[in-house]
This record gives sequence, C-alpha cells and structure tokens, in this order.
Amino acid sequence: MRKFRLAVIAATFAAVGLASAVHAGELDVNVAFKGASQRAVWQSVFDDFHKANPDIEVKASYIDEEAYKVQLPQWLSTVAPDIVNWHNGERMKYYARRNLLEDLSTDWAKNGWSDAYASTKEASTFNGKQYALPTVYYSWGMFYRKDLFQKAGIAAEPKTWDEFLDAAKKLKAAGITPIAVAGRDAWTLAGWFDYLDLRLNGNAFHQELMAGDVPYTDARVKKVYTTWKQLIDDKDFIDNSLSYDLDAAQPFLFQGKAAMMLMGTFISAGFPASVKEQMGYFQFPIIDSKVPTAEDGPIECLNIPSKAKHKAEARKFIAFVGTPEISARLAEGLGSLPANSKSPAPADPINKIGFQILSGTKGGIAQFYDRDMTKEMADEGMKAMQQFIADPTKIDALLAQLEVTRKRIYHKS
Repeated sequence: MRKFRLAVIAATFAAVGLASAVHAGELDVNVAFKGASQRAVWQSVFDDFHKANPDIEVKASYIDEEAYKVQLPQWLSTVAPDIVNWHNGERMKYYARRNLLEDLSTDWAKNGWSDAYASTKEASTFNGKQYALPTVYYSWGMFYRKDLFQKAGIAAEPKTWDEFLDAAKKLKAAGITPIAVAGRDAWTLAGWFDYLDLRLNGNAFHQELMAGDVPYTDARVKKVYTTWKQLIDDKDFIDNSLSYDLDAAQPFLFQGKAAMMLMGTFISAGFPASVKEQMGYFQFPIIDSKVPTAEDGPIECLNIPSKAKHKAEARKFIAFVGTPEISARLAEGLGSLPANSKSPAPADPINKIGFQILSGTKGGIAQFYDRDMTKEMADEGMKAMQQFIADPTKIDALLAQLEVTRKRIYHKS
C-alpha cells in the first residue's frame, strides 16, 4: 500500500511537472492602439511569438491610446505588466529617471541592436543606458485628396507657405474646406505648433523651448501663434474643430468635405479602399527658406517595467520583436517606418514619401511636442492650444499664463 501511495504521489508530481512544461511562462502585455488595424497587427505578432515559444502564454490587454497615457503611471508604480509600448525620447526618460523601467543595455549588446538601431539609439538612452527597444517611427506631413486639388485647379503640391495659402483660397472658392483638424485630441494641435515653430524658428530654438529655456513671451513664440491665427481668420479649418477627435475628423477627408490634414503617416493603414488611391502626402511647406528644414519623426518603443513579474519572458519577447522581419511587419500594420535599419524598405507609397522626407532633412528630427518636453508642461501647453482655437484673440494672455507655468515647472526666475 505504501508503494502504491508513493507511486500515486510520483504520478501526481509528474502530471504537475508536465502541465508546468506546457505553460512554463506567462507574458502580460499592455498595448496602446488606434483602430482595428493596429490591434490586428499586434495580435499577429503575439500569435507568432507564442508559436515560436509555446511554453509562454501571452496575455495582451488593448487600451485606447488616450486612456493608456492616463493609466500608464499607475501601472508602472504598482502592479506592472511585463511589457508596455510607449514613446522614446523625453517620454521614456521620464520613467527611466524614476527607476520604473528595466535597464536593457545587456539586451542591446547581446542582440547587436547598436548597429540595427543606430539612428534611434540616442532616443532610447538615459544616463548612458538603454531602456527601450525602438519599434517604428513615422513621418508627419500634409495628407491631401488628389481629386479635390484637381477639382480646385491646384496644379502641384504646395512647397512654400505662399503656395499653401493660395491652394487654400482655391479650395474655398471650389466650396471645399481646406483643412480638417481633430482639436478635441489636443496632441493634433501640437503638430501644428511644432511645424509652425520648426519652419519659422528652426529646430535649435524649438528644442530650447521644449527644454524650458525660452520664455513663452518671446516674440518668436508669439509669431507661431499669429501665423496660426491667420489660417483661423481665413477660415481654412473645419468649423467646430474642438468637437472632433481623430476618428471623427478623418471622415471629412474620406467624404470629400475637407482636402488636407496635418498628421503622422500612421493613419494611412486605416484609409478606406474607396479613397486610398486618391490620398496623397507632401512635406509641410517651407515658410522661411533661411531656416534649415526640420521634421517631426516620433519613435515608438517597447519597455520592460522594473516591477514586471516575468522579466525573462519579456526579454525573449523584445528579442523576437527586434528582428528585421517583425519590425517590418509592425511598421506596415501601424502605418509607419521600421526602426530596424536591416528591415526591408516600406512598399506603401505614402511611407516611401515619409521616409524620403525624414532621410532628407537638414535641420534635424524632433520627437513631437508632448514627447520633447516634460509631461506637465506639455499638458499645459496643449490645453492652451485648445483655448487658443476657441478664442484666437487671447494670444497674449495665454502666452503670459504659459510663462508663469514655465517658471514654476522649470524653476526659472
């Protein structure tokens, strides 16, 4: 009887051991996404990772991007997932500085990423250590409807500010609103601020402003807003733009009610087949030819929270995603460019143009308004942009308030 009991116990442990072998590991991933196409490409990556690592069960949570931004700090500081997707540059450094992200320097060395991700290594680094795996980056520029330009008699994509203003006049004369903008999503307004500042004042000034080293009462900052106000006064934007988020604003283009939208190339993957061939893309126009041309080229990344429970599985996952093939697939599905320099070039025509714009810039690549500065200042700045859109006559009051905020946040006298 004793031998029988021992045999039963042994068999039980063997069964437990077998179950453990089948599900030896777990990977909890939180993903920020915009739209079904982005969710689908992430799920395909998780599925293939599980096929390659059947002992690791992937549990993915998909969260709308705006909600994700709000919830991320709590995840990182309490019960953290094993992988998060986030933004490189200052956004990543904010959490690395607070010891909330895992040091991935050994993964960079082990996987040869300093070569494959040479152009994005600096944005992945804080205090000499790497805390992120870049996944994709993307261009910002002007999407437009080719057929609406033709209808309005616009012969070519505008390259200068005067040509851009002239195109807007022709569109309005043809009964077409020139520009759709999703002002309810404050970050879409930040794209306009970035490009007007980069074109008027250059990237060096822009980065000084992002770092809190320039007063918001500076005449160069006011010039950005007065140039922007000209477009508002000329009624170049859709009415009530603060009522529309990105998902609600894009149909203005799809339905032919508006001709242009300043946005990142990530939206191109979600264009309806019925209008995809009519969508074009061009570089934000040059305002001052003496200012070196700079662009926004935000980099997306993956991070392992320092409080993650399954770090070995998480390191396996980022090594899997860091391959040229997976980087290229993510880029295609996310409407972006692969951060891995060994990946094949994008086939999508809009992404090809975006790649040419970014690779040809002489004035540098910015990460984007709310990624190049501290979060608190960015939030206040974007709130002021929405207030500006609501009442463009209050530029001086808004800039004075932002200057008070800058002094408080950056401890300037």
